[in-house]
Amino acid sequence: MSRLSGLLSLLSLAAAVSALAIVRRDIVPPAFAGPDGYNIAIPSVSKRDVSLQKRDSYVQVFDGSGTGPSDTDASIQGGAYLTFTRLDTYDLGACEAFCDGVTACVFVNLFIEYNSDATYNPQYKCAAYSDVHTAAEKTNFGGQQLLPPPAGPTYVQASVGYALASFEDPPTPDGYEFVFGPTGGANNAGGYMGSADLDSYDVAACAAQCNTRGADATGGACQYFNIWRAVTNGNPTGYTCSMYYIPTDASTATNYGQGDLLVTLSRGYQRISYLPDGGFEDYNPGGFDFAASDDNWIGTSPPGGTLDATIFNFQPYAHTGNSVALLGSAIGADALPGTLTPAAPLNLEAGKAYWVTFFQNSDFSGGLETDAYIEVHWNGAIVLTINPGDENWTYYQVQVTAAGNDQLAFVGGPAPGWSFLDDIYVWLA
Repeated sequence: MSRLSGLLSLLSLAAAVSALAIVRRDIVPPAFAGPDGYNIAIPSVSKRDVSLQKRDSYVQVFDGSGTGPSDTDASIQGGAYLTFTRLDTYDLGACEAFCDGVTACVFVNLFIEYNSDATYNPQYKCAAYSDVHTAAEKTNFGGQQLLPPPAGPTYVQASVGYALASFEDPPTPDGYEFVFGPTGGANNAGGYMGSADLDSYDVAACAAQCNTRGADATGGACQYFNIWRAVTNGNPTGYTCSMYYIPTDASTATNYGQGDLLVTLSRGYQRISYLPDGGFEDYNPGGFDFAASDDNWIGTSPPGGTLDATIFNFQPYAHTGNSVALLGSAIGADALPGTLTPAAPLNLEAGKAYWVTFFQNSDFSGGLETDAYIEVHWNGAIVLTINPGDENWTYYQVQVTAAGNDQLAFVGGPAPGWSFLDDIYVWLA
């Protein structure tokens, strides 16, 4: 079994264990013979109940070994190192608690380092990492000459590794839904917006990158991200967050790495729009047609107006897909503004910030768009006004605060300054 396959098997085991109340045996490393023949007992690892909080649930990745200076163990020497602490005793509970307090920590390596002096002064060390390591990476055997001869060099005993059970199943960030993973392939898909290097395998940090990514002129805001880990020659070497304005899935996860670099722990997450059918694709009468309303949207006209807000099924008019909304009398009967609203209030969390994003196109009348305008109304208040003139598809966004049962409306587009609207989304900010 390869190192990568072994790691993935261990992480799969972690997921199974995390679903249960984890009860772990004490680790009791054997005694060993010191440099002058004295037997030195390595204290047991203290056990604690870790079944109550998922953050505090750890599973064993590898056991410790070593029975003497000629049969020593080694600590981890690998990437994603965060920090370490010295403990008063060989206490796994204290080591895990240390990890709990270190941002991005998902794995600890607890070990004993002996300085080989006359008192056999042990150092109980707990190293924190932002990635899971395997026993194959136990390559730091000590060997430093900290005291003058006849004292020997340092050596390591009882080096154990424990990982957060939730590392196998990280929480899905707010405002996203889980799509796929973990697999050994990164996405290779359209709508790519670039990538960011992360300090650790941090799904929440990748979501924050997507949320704050500058909008693409063609596709708009980031709608999907793919987080994955690079493993080179069996060792974790980097973490990548790739972003897309077109959501994708596991079918495009075909980048497996190259050479000595392998893609591992690849997961995909899609951003949730809290606005039903922002692309108007549910309106599909089977050919060219338009209507004032459908199941998801309502178009209304002011007194004396006719079809001042409509939905068209006609691909040449749309930004993406086949359908699009139009503000302004669809038959040119008047020069009054129309109002387009979702058919039902938005189910948002009061007090939280959201982005309303959309594309508009007022490049329809061949120079008659001087008076074109669009107002975005949020719970009855105007939060954005644009006067685009003669403008082809352009991206806009405005941040709003939810009150609960929120009302969104688009007003404007009086003919002959018609305005098309498409790809309207409401994202958690």
